[in-house]
Amino acid sequence: MAAPAFADFQKVTTRSDFIALVGGKTLTRPLVKIQVLPDGQIAGRGAAWAVTGQWQWKGEYLCRSLEWGGDDLGYNCQEVKVDGANVRITSDRGTGESADFSLR
Repeated sequence: MAAPAFADFQKVTTRSDFIALVGGKTLTRPLVKIQVLPDGQIAGRGAAWAVTGQWQWKGEYLCRSLEWGGDDLGYNCQEVKVDGANVRITSDRGTGESADFSLR
């Protein structure tokens, strides 16, 4: 019997698909747990520090302002892709650095 093929990451292109994906869930990776809430807020922890911010959906991108441990990480529009229970967020509209999260 052949092993099942793993799906490739698929781009999330609408706000409603994004909310359906992350609503009520926590995005996790080592030392990071954050929630992206439907009301436009971001809340959680990264290492030992609080993560807070706001987000909105513009075109096909998650655009967010973020603070981590009191440091302003600025505003950035990011590409969101999903593969099952994994989410890949890539800065600078998909041309920058990526971070992979598990949905819990």
